[in-house]
Amino acid sequence: MSEIKLIALDLDGTTLKSKSRLSEENKTCLEKAIEKGVHVVVATGRVFSALPESIFEIQGLEYIITSNGAYITRLKDMKNIYSNYASGSVIESVGKILMNNREYPIEVFTKGRAYIDEEVFEDIKKNGSDYMDADYIMRTRTPVPHIYDFLFENKAEIENINIHFRHLEDRAEMKRVFEDHEGITVTSSMPHNLELGGETTSKADAILNLCTILGIEEDNVMAMGDSLNDMAMIKAAGIGVAMGNAEEEVKKTADFVTLTNEEDGVAHAVKKFVL
Repeated sequence: MSEIKLIALDLDGTTLKSKSRLSEENKTCLEKAIEKGVHVVVATGRVFSALPESIFEIQGLEYIITSNGAYITRLKDMKNIYSNYASGSVIESVGKILMNNREYPIEVFTKGRAYIDEEVFEDIKKNGSDYMDADYIMRTRTPVPHIYDFLFENKAEIENINIHFRHLEDRAEMKRVFEDHEGITVTSSMPHNLELGGETTSKADAILNLCTILGIEEDNVMAMGDSLNDMAMIKAAGIGVAMGNAEEEVKKTADFVTLTNEEDGVAHAVKKFVL
């Protein structure tokens, strides 16, 4: 087994417990790894503005990968050191498909923030939702009057398009549509959503580019996650770790299955392979 020099961490369902809580055990173990000279890197599907404050309390955290690999931010100077978007023409094509399926609410990630249609936002605010996380949307999404106008206006810098589905059969049908579409990747972090990125956008691709910058081989990476959008980085890493609460497909991909996120599975894996 190669020496671990970089730890790549998903957030929700992995590093964080319920209600976006970072446990003291996870924080302490990650800081001990950093003290040993290991780079600890957050790799999340979240947009930068939706990151929980607790993550920034990890002493020595240097880089954050957001929007499923579309963006890497270097924290010491808040500089973007890598980005990977779909082309504007592809976003136009995807947007036209989505406009013909307006019953599925979308969110648009760009320039580090997440946007949602004002009408959808107000409906969720008033009535809640049986398939979207209403509290999370209220905290982290910015409403705009016309989400598709906004999408096309910002087509050159779209980090991610997040699509929500009440019914799983609708999600499966649209997944097939977008998997056949050139120039995008299709992934998911929740049972009722699809996430669209650029043709090569993934957490794995972002980590590979960061490894090149840092002079680290992928064999020296340990990656941890729980959802489908974590699979590529788990496969690519020298040690791929699935959480005990991970989807079964993710567990089958991993080299090791740790404890659940509620049981501090990240700390357990860091102790085993790094400390």
